[in-house]
Amino acid sequence: AGGKKKSGGGGENSGRSRPSVGNTAAVCYRLAKPAAEELGLSLWDVRFLKEGAGWYLRVFIDREDGDVSIDDCVALSRRLDTLLDEADPISQSYCLEVSSPGMERELTRPEHFALCEGWPVVVRLIRPLEDGSREAAGILNGYEDGRITITTEDGATRSFLKKETSAVRLIDDELWDDDYENGGETENE
Repeated sequence: AGGKKKSGGGGENSGRSRPSVGNTAAVCYRLAKPAAEELGLSLWDVRFLKEGAGWYLRVFIDREDGDVSIDDCVALSRRLDTLLDEADPISQSYCLEVSSPGMERELTRPEHFALCEGWPVVVRLIRPLEDGSREAAGILNGYEDGRITITTEDGATRSFLKKETSAVRLIDDELWDDDYENGGETENE
């Protein structure tokens, strides 16, 4: 919900080395997790991305007891402002965004897969399958040793290495039912 432009660098910690872009999200995740928990929220994911000319620190939160509100996003954003200013882990300017991961959230961590077992997902692949498709939809059976296993609508069990996927997302139950009543195509095809 919304964002705030932050200026990185120049603070009292600017003399120490900062994490690389790949590690920036991990450092920010470690900062954000206890702050989210203090507010009764769970931290879903943190991403540090460059889009166009700008950098974005995206923090995705969830709430076990209901939907994430704008007030939840604002409260965590304000808390993170202070923590990020103190820790100063990002050298460049960036925009902080705090939001819910949404109903069709991306599964990126082992705990996401464990939490969402039994739910419908779409697996998007980096390279096409034998039939030329780059997506497979099914019920998530599990995630083990870097391998995602689903059961497709026709009852087949399919397995994919996580490193060969571009994204794994939940599918809204209603869309899942509607899509497979209409021949198995997803809304994004």
